[in-house]
Amino acid sequence: MARTPLSVLDLAPIIEGGTAAMALANSLDLARHAEAWGYHRYWLAEHHNMPGIASAATAVAIAHVAGGTKTIRVGAGGVMLPNHAPLVIAEQFGTLAALHPGRIDLGVGRAPGTDQRTALALRRTLEGDIEKFPQDVLELLAYFEPAQAGQVVRAIPGEGTRVPVWILGSSLYGAELAAVLGLPYAFASHFAPAELDAALALYRARFQPSQFLQAPHMMLGLNVVAADSDEEAQRLFTSLQQAFVNLRTGRPGPLPPPVTGWSPPDIRLSMMLDQALACALVGAPGTVSAGLDAFIAAHKPDELMVTAQIYDHAARLKSYEILSKL
Repeated sequence: MARTPLSVLDLAPIIEGGTAAMALANSLDLARHAEAWGYHRYWLAEHHNMPGIASAATAVAIAHVAGGTKTIRVGAGGVMLPNHAPLVIAEQFGTLAALHPGRIDLGVGRAPGTDQRTALALRRTLEGDIEKFPQDVLELLAYFEPAQAGQVVRAIPGEGTRVPVWILGSSLYGAELAAVLGLPYAFASHFAPAELDAALALYRARFQPSQFLQAPHMMLGLNVVAADSDEEAQRLFTSLQQAFVNLRTGRPGPLPPPVTGWSPPDIRLSMMLDQALACALVGAPGTVSAGLDAFIAAHKPDELMVTAQIYDHAARLKSYEILSKL
């Protein structure tokens, strides 16, 4: 890949008529192919109470993928830190780092990754969790440092591993926090691109060098659906479009099969899709290649994190293979 480094964001999609076991098997198969095609990272995302996503136990899913691959970096994109005690996450990812040295990443976000009722079931309380996110990040980072004399609480495994921590976000909040802490930043432009340009500018302008990073490092999310023809790629893309409409109308479910000629049921939902999925490249190799060049020229990311919610696993593999060869 001569362009900006490419990585994979996998939501371990459970398709209509499929199972979580099938989704996780497909994730490992995709990761092995992505490794062979030269992708840099393979990240899985934490979501809960979602019938179409199998990566709720994110650290377990990462262990599954890392154990079945050899060289590709594997990580979380991300762990929703307010759902967890920082010590627990440090132990989980410290264990992963002990099992797979030099290959584990940890992206953390402050969203719940679910609805408020499920967040309450996870956390047992919602009071103050999001507001404590910066302190939780600092606590997490400290657990990955070598133990200090007299330190009472230690992450074992975890201490001394210095697992790379990324801040994830879709707003100026995450961009500013990553800049102040001198951490790499991953922006969720694949589903919430509204503040992309402002977040990029803020992160780069306010970045403070740290022991973790000497210069700003920005990764952007991007939907890519590639196929032999523009028409076939557009058909495959309708699975994600339908899933978005279902989610935003309170009917989350498994990833639906593509539908030729599908369109949103009303203008409001059509506008929502246009906004949410503005960062999407859909088409034949030439179409995707031109779009990729334009996206990179416009935003100058250090890395791209590509996601492809495609119903048919073989078509999903083909999409990533096409992209890897552009």
